[in-house]
Amino acid sequence: MEIQALRYVVTLAEERHFRRAAERHYIAPQAFGRHVRALERELGTRLFDRTSRRVRPTAEGVRLVRHAQDVLARVDALREQVRAAPAGASDGVVRVGVLGFGAAERWPALRDLVGEQLPGADLVHVELDWDSQYEAVRDGEVDVAVVHDVGPVDGLRLDPLLWAERVAVVPASSPLAEAARLEPADLEGLAWVRPVGRHPGLRRWAGPAMDVSRRSPVVRTPAAIPAAVATSGMLGVHGDPARRFFARPDVRFVPLAGEAAQVSVATRADDRSRAAVAFRQAVGVLAGATPPGVVNP
Repeated sequence: MEIQALRYVVTLAEERHFRRAAERHYIAPQAFGRHVRALERELGTRLFDRTSRRVRPTAEGVRLVRHAQDVLARVDALREQVRAAPAGASDGVVRVGVLGFGAAERWPALRDLVGEQLPGADLVHVELDWDSQYEAVRDGEVDVAVVHDVGPVDGLRLDPLLWAERVAVVPASSPLAEAARLEPADLEGLAWVRPVGRHPGLRRWAGPAMDVSRRSPVVRTPAAIPAAVATSGMLGVHGDPARRFFARPDVRFVPLAGEAAQVSVATRADDRSRAAVAFRQAVGVLAGATPPGVVNP
């Protein structure tokens, strides 16, 4: 759901007329109407009743308008806070480190909110692995990063963005592939693909995947886990969005008991640049939503 689409809905609710609402945004009524209809399709509900003479919000439309007004007020306030932050040399180009699926389904909303606060800025993707995800931020290789938050790090600020249910990645041919949920007792004695990272919190989160033999494959990024499972026939551990972002026909993703994977936005603790403030504020807006495969802390 784009921020601009919310602005269109609020304006239409105020004007109750497509042409007048479109004029306030300096676009053609036909284009304005397409944006509103696209939002209705996205939400799966009608937001406005239309006749030849008037436009009136439905009950669902009224609820959305109230929510949109609150969100837009927060976004506008965020923009003012970002403008008040000191300009940085990299504000025109923001290097965004990303581990694995990163913000998952929240990427469009995160990008939209940051763009509202940093108009004209280019967000440049920088791939990270478990071993480098924190150091890349702390050493200035990236300006911000979307990381697998496995615990605090000196010198960094971590703003939680989402919590993803833990899943086991299993070969499609395995009897475990048909399980509704796996418990520790189901996995005793099985071999695992091992994630590699220097933070001790990764061992706590990965659990049995860290207690492996020397013959276990080693992976440095979440994206590599499904391929390693398919190659070795062993098991892997991941966050639920992997089933959508790293799907393969030869592996399955099965809910696994244990700690959810926390995804956070990492910035240097002393960074007061516009880019850092923009990402922190955007996370504050998004953290309350719950997309598919995400659990509340």
